[in-house]
Amino acid sequence: MADVGVRAARHDDVDAVTSTQIRAWRYGYREFLPEGPLEQMTGPAAEKMWRRQWEEAILSPPTSRHRVLVAVERVVLDTDAFPALGPGGIEALAAMQGAERVVGLASHAPAEDPDLNPDTTAEMLSFLVDPDFVRRGHGSRLLNATVDHLREDGYHTVVTWVFADNYALLGFLESAGWGEDGAERVLDMGRPVRMVRMATDIS
Repeated sequence: MADVGVRAARHDDVDAVTSTQIRAWRYGYREFLPEGPLEQMTGPAAEKMWRRQWEEAILSPPTSRHRVLVAVERVVLDTDAFPALGPGGIEALAAMQGAERVVGLASHAPAEDPDLNPDTTAEMLSFLVDPDFVRRGHGSRLLNATVDHLREDGYHTVVTWVFADNYALLGFLESAGWGEDGAERVLDMGRPVRMVRMATDIS
């Protein structure tokens, strides 16, 4: 069994947040991003850079409107089964009881695109779930928690940039009421890679 939830990221989450990002990118982007750029984004040198950036984002956000949230699972064991495990098994499993694992992350900030008003529009900068923990509701909980925080901050609209070929994320957001707002960008990753901007009204 697992107890699940979403909370603000802490300093001791930095390594897990970085690892979750790398794993989610390697698995989720492999079908539509060129292999070379994806390796550069997720290789050892990049991982060190992302770790530094996440540490700064979590410990020293630029404003109170910049946040990093994490989805977590906490192990909850069936103690009725302990006697059948023997002393060693009981000790090992008891040590796991209550252990918490970061399984997803979301970050947001005031929107920076020049056509948007940062006082009323926020951007969801990151939205990732560990590939081993998908389809357990973590994405929905992260999205709902993000919207709750942004409403409290007085935002009316949220946007996020998504790779145009990331059909899984596009479908998820569309099912939650998001839609393309017409803005797009093209990245040079050895070949053109298109991104679209998704938006939703949270007022």
